[in-house]
Amino acid sequence: MQSIPTPPSAPSRRDLLTGLGLAAAAPLVLGVTAGPALLGRPAHQPVEVGQGSQGDQGDRTVLLRGASLVLTMDPAVGNGPLGAVANADVLMQNGTITAVGTALRAPRGARVVDATGKLAMPGFVDTHTHLWQAVIRGGCTDRDLFGWFEGCTDPQRGRLTPAAVHSFVRLAALDAVQSGVTTLVDWVDIFSYDLVESYVRALAGTGVRFTYAMFPPKPDGVLVRKVKKELVDPVPLGSFQVATHAARAVQDLNRAHWELAQDMGVMLNSHVLERPEQRADDPIGVLTDIGALGPRLLVNHAIHLTDAEIAAVAEHDVRAAHCPLSNMRLASGIMRLSEFSRRGVKVGLGLDGGTNDSSDFHALMKTAIGLQRARATDAGVFPQVHDVLRMATLGGAEALGIADQVGSLTPGKRADLVVVDPAALNFAPRFDWIGQVVFNGRPENVDAVFVDGRALKLGGRLVEVDTDRVVREAEAAATRLRAAGQAG
Repeated sequence: MQSIPTPPSAPSRRDLLTGLGLAAAAPLVLGVTAGPALLGRPAHQPVEVGQGSQGDQGDRTVLLRGASLVLTMDPAVGNGPLGAVANADVLMQNGTITAVGTALRAPRGARVVDATGKLAMPGFVDTHTHLWQAVIRGGCTDRDLFGWFEGCTDPQRGRLTPAAVHSFVRLAALDAVQSGVTTLVDWVDIFSYDLVESYVRALAGTGVRFTYAMFPPKPDGVLVRKVKKELVDPVPLGSFQVATHAARAVQDLNRAHWELAQDMGVMLNSHVLERPEQRADDPIGVLTDIGALGPRLLVNHAIHLTDAEIAAVAEHDVRAAHCPLSNMRLASGIMRLSEFSRRGVKVGLGLDGGTNDSSDFHALMKTAIGLQRARATDAGVFPQVHDVLRMATLGGAEALGIADQVGSLTPGKRADLVVVDPAALNFAPRFDWIGQVVFNGRPENVDAVFVDGRALKLGGRLVEVDTDRVVREAEAAATRLRAAGQAG
């Protein structure tokens, strides 16, 4: 969710395995010799994590021992479409998944993390967010998309300072991590280099895998290249996209963005038809005319597409981000997700920043199912539980073109995973854990989070993060922004 750009002369201000008895599943030995690290990157110490650092944790060997259930999301590494393995271990070495199986031997010096009674699965992939919008969580609750622009995003964006950006982005990114997000894509329309520098530094400091999708307000690639080269490329877990908002009024800008993305070898990331009023912008027509339809295009929301437009998106392997909680909150509509699925479009899930209000990916999955059932008045409609779990993990990675790196616990991929503890009032008793992950789970059930083999959350707490301080600093920054607005 983001405002529509004005012409290039000025930045905008408006404008499942259902019912499977996995407790009785036969233990399956799936130890696999490690393949090469697909990213070819060394373990990386975050720039900043709360007040401390992760030390040499990224270089350690970690054995996750005795998980009651592992969902690998790889049918070749487990049973059924979600790759389910009962009573299994997961071995991580130098940031890579090296084996999944029962009774794995712990290498010399390995750190053993007890996962008895718990469930392990790949981390969530958030394909679309706006982290800085944490400053306006809970705001403009009676507004639609355009009212949200006018009353919340536009007034706050213009008052941002580097310190405020750092506080809000750190708060929202850590909230995402503690809820099980290991990869996120942040669509950002903040322009000055000092603000961008603070933004990327905050992201890097959390240890999350991220993509910075930068919206340049003018068809000039100098700043974009500078941001990618100087700020994003040096962060091993960082990657880059060019962001746009396709509309006839700014078609030349859209073309410049697409040409820049092609030249830089990155994806183009565009908001598309979030509201019915945006049909007048003809975004799919614009993206077609500039030659952008293809696997290097990610479209966000994509609610009000015609049958012909969905067919074109599918034919050209365009990728999509579905943001059901945000779309519901802003009365934007319901994405025709079952139609996208029937045509084979790769779709991931997105939290969409401030209008999601929190980073609860379990709620996001549940809503993605619920809205389609409400729309179709059919409990059998896509997505089912196994579908939405895949969308939240491997499906999101496929949409971003990084499924060779993350999204499943396949040996050789990067070690991005979460551990869910079902021994909680909201989750117990055990009936169908896979269904319960989606319908019962909450962020507090996420016991551990690993990104690139590095523990960012253990025992239900973020590692070396002073959460009280993070909250205090964000509150103070928000207070200063409000005061500046009143003074202005």
